[in-house]
Amino acid sequence: MSVQYARRLINVREYHRMVEADILTEKDRVELINGEIIEMSPIGSKYAAIVDRISNTLMAHLAGRAIVRVQSPVQIDGLSEPEPDIVLLRTKADFYAQEHPRPEDIILLIEVADTSLTYDREIKLPLYAKAGIPEFWLVDLEKMQLEAYRNPQGESYASQEIFKSGKPVKLHEWGLAIEAGQLLG
Repeated sequence: MSVQYARRLINVREYHRMVEADILTEKDRVELINGEIIEMSPIGSKYAAIVDRISNTLMAHLAGRAIVRVQSPVQIDGLSEPEPDIVLLRTKADFYAQEHPRPEDIILLIEVADTSLTYDREIKLPLYAKAGIPEFWLVDLEKMQLEAYRNPQGESYASQEIFKSGKPVKLHEWGLAIEAGQLLG
């Protein structure tokens, strides 16, 4: 006979209280996904370089039109507060000082995947689609390609395109085209 234990999920408010009580600190590389605290992968140099390259490119093209956030929380719902690699947000005078951005504030969300590719596709993509995030880019470091997902429908996206160096990727919100090589290196 096997014993099964009940799992208890935590919500965003409880997660924040854990931070306030110093149970979780800034040194903990974790995020809240579907009520569970998930440890994030360590950041390698190639990964960090791509995150920096993409964020710098977006900042150069979109200065004053959007806020580019790097590895900061967004509140998807009451049980999920991921820390995506890059988020392009609608401008707001206080830069979201009062609360973390929510799905309606998000223009584009980007995850860079080295060891987390399967997790990002199977867990995060459905989470973002279900929340109505209009555009999600997944950078596959192994293949050095960018997967652009658009038009959320349920827990998936209606369209997907793959971009490699030499092919322009369009940011759907403004129709801005950026050559994929500028983003991928």
